[in-house]
Amino acid sequence: MAGIGSEDGAAEAARRRREFIRAHHPDRGGDAETFVAGLRAMEAGQERREPPPRVVVVAHRPWPMKLAAAAMRRLRRESKPPRVR
Repeated sequence: MAGIGSEDGAAEAARRRREFIRAHHPDRGGDAETFVAGLRAMEAGQERREPPPRVVVVAHRPWPMKLAAAAMRRLRRESKPPRVR
């Protein structure tokens, strides 16, 4: 459950970054030097932190379920019209 808190922290950091960009972007009337300095400071702060560990979940399916899933994928793929006309 330790990973849940780090996801909230990452979401919070992303929210703060978006707010900073909206407020200080040169295309929106902000100062270019302040914008670049602020982004560099944010990136430097993120580099010090360790990324959260990746969690990989592998589900074991019995072979009849694997076969059924593969057949369903193939049917779905064959029933779609071509993307290029």
